[in-house]
Amino acid sequence: MVTRKVKIAFSFLFLITLAGTVGYHFLEGWSLSNSFYATIVTLGTVGFGDFYPVTPMGKLFAVFIIVFGVGAMAYTVAMIMESFMEGRLKKILGRGKLEKRIKKMRNHYIVCGCGKIGNLVCEELAHENVGFVVVDNKSDVIQDIEDSGFAYINGNAAEDKTLLDAGIKMARGVVCALPTDADNLYVVLAARELNPEIYILSRFEDNTSERRLLNAGADRVISPYRVGGMRMSQAILRPAMLDFIELTTGRQSLALRMEELDVCKDSPVIGKNLEESGLRKEHGLIVVAVEKESGKMVFNPVASYVIELGDKLVALGEEENLTEFSRICQVL
Repeated sequence: MVTRKVKIAFSFLFLITLAGTVGYHFLEGWSLSNSFYATIVTLGTVGFGDFYPVTPMGKLFAVFIIVFGVGAMAYTVAMIMESFMEGRLKKILGRGKLEKRIKKMRNHYIVCGCGKIGNLVCEELAHENVGFVVVDNKSDVIQDIEDSGFAYINGNAAEDKTLLDAGIKMARGVVCALPTDADNLYVVLAARELNPEIYILSRFEDNTSERRLLNAGADRVISPYRVGGMRMSQAILRPAMLDFIELTTGRQSLALRMEELDVCKDSPVIGKNLEESGLRKEHGLIVVAVEKESGKMVFNPVASYVIELGDKLVALGEEENLTEFSRICQVL
């Protein structure tokens, strides 16, 4: 990026060159091309001697060009070198800070591929203040990631070293959002081998790839086109239901949210039923569903349902109440 000092230096050098060309043309009667040539030779401190002023005013003008022009040339070169060295130094130091930042991360997510889908995932994670590292190797994408301030690794997501540098041993999950199913399949295999316990989410395009990605080790696979098509059909067939879903899961409304609450070890709600937990009376929350540790879903649980360790409560309510109960439920 060209700094302000460099722009000023080039502007001053341009004015000196223009003044020298016009000045020699009128004072010495030289053609514009010869005047321009003489000015450049003077600024470059070459001094071939092809053209030199013979009139008193021309000689005085040449002194002016030498003093100010050569100074402007030296200043411009100095500013260019300073800008270059400063940019390189910032890049080196910035990279070092970024590597330290990534090494300190725990329970973060690794987003492989920052195209349209990957970028949306990153924006949502950033909005929820969830730690994540982006992995990509396209220069234009890397520049956009840097501008966004996201932590990133410039490399091939399918390589073990790249995933290790992204902290896969300490990561909570991997999002495979690369453009092709084959690339995502390689990442799933590599990620599962490096961290057998990690949660892996992958996108897919071809229906035949869904089974292969799951067999390779992905915990969940999603087709953006299928999801988009379903949302569009719901907008036609059941618009009110879609409005409700968008209201409770989107950012637009802070008054009403649907959230997933994990019941962790030593949580005071373990062993209590929904009525005793105070979810409804004390916190104003409605439990829509419960996902058991085995993966089984219990929809619209009754008030006598007993909360167990490992349950995931899908609750509906105001964001403030959800945050408050989350501290109690998860003992954060």
